[in-house]
Amino acid sequence: MKSFAAVDVTGTTIGASLERFQKKLAERGTSFSEFLLDAYIRKWTGEELAHALKIRTALVLGLQEFLVSRGILNIDRVSLSPVTDPLCHSVEHVPVILFQDTPYRTTHSMIYSKMLACMSPHVPGVYIDSPNIRLELPSDTSRHKYLIDFSQMDIELKRTQMLSEEEYFDRPQETAMTLTQEWHLALDFFEDLIIYSVKKILALASDDLTALGVTLAVPQKPFPRFYKDEEEDHETSSLERRLGEKAGVQFFWVLGLLRENYDLVYPYLSKDGKRSARASISSRQIFNYDLCAAPLYTDGTLGSAYEVLSGGLREWVYDAIVARLLDNDILREAPRFDEKGNLLNMAALEGYGPFLTVAHMRDAKGRGLFPQVFGGGLGIERTLFALLHGPHVKDIDEITYFGKNPDKSLPFLF
Repeated sequence: MKSFAAVDVTGTTIGASLERFQKKLAERGTSFSEFLLDAYIRKWTGEELAHALKIRTALVLGLQEFLVSRGILNIDRVSLSPVTDPLCHSVEHVPVILFQDTPYRTTHSMIYSKMLACMSPHVPGVYIDSPNIRLELPSDTSRHKYLIDFSQMDIELKRTQMLSEEEYFDRPQETAMTLTQEWHLALDFFEDLIIYSVKKILALASDDLTALGVTLAVPQKPFPRFYKDEEEDHETSSLERRLGEKAGVQFFWVLGLLRENYDLVYPYLSKDGKRSARASISSRQIFNYDLCAAPLYTDGTLGSAYEVLSGGLREWVYDAIVARLLDNDILREAPRFDEKGNLLNMAALEGYGPFLTVAHMRDAKGRGLFPQVFGGGLGIERTLFALLHGPHVKDIDEITYFGKNPDKSLPFLF
């Protein structure tokens, strides 16, 4: 018989860990069954979770219906890969799983996978209800909005206007104008996505919203837009919360956040290899966006806003992709290829070797194969929490069956 006694890096089995947990409960005068009843079963059998799940169902249906109506194609999920989103904020080590003598990382998001999926001339864009594992580090700030294991609607689409490398390097004014047009189209696309999904929730789950003490208002375009470095000050309250109060509506944008290597900064790289100094980059040069949402209560007031979607136009010129990876301290050195296309420093690139090889490749006319795209990821649980927190919902795990909130008691049992 095969053994299923999973062992962690310290040599402790899951069973032994659970046994220690049960003993600690007993020392506090609580049985294991009593703990399960209080921590899980009451939530599973309560009305609030059922209401939240009906709203979730309507939300996901609305997202999928809209994307399909735009010709966007559903693709397979990626949970394990040699490379994953490095993220701009601190997380604990990325879990590594060994399979057939090869290590794979669990994915923070499918950012690289969904960009590569848009290489095909026959695919206008892709979407995935994708898995994400992010072992968030402890923080002094409020963490009731986090899950370490969650899902998001990952979306990536081709831009309407393709730009050559010559335009990127030699015609910065025209290129910046084209990118600005594409950026506004991206914002418009996601606003339409949100409007359609809000209408779907109102059509299918309005009673459930009322039961949780909240409602929804169909947003009007364009949503309020705030450039990050033009709005920050020294107030102690969060930027999201303060701008939510300023916006006065449920949905608004925070624009131009300098963060992940793949979000487009332009101009950034010149033909001679010089980069824009980080301190000199303004929000107007950063073609990305965060969508924030706040709950609307039945008395007409708004609650605190949270970010629910992050995205942007993507870097697409090979040299710029490499420069951003180097400058963000994700790579130690640039890739080096021989005349046949083999990487001479594969080991030094960790899991980025395959991705960067594809980004380096060109077609018969010498044009880069890497797609010119924009996209975003909308957290399903995060969006639900942003819209529902209030009289009945206080923490994000309250709107999930098996939510793993890092604030909660360990171990997670399901």
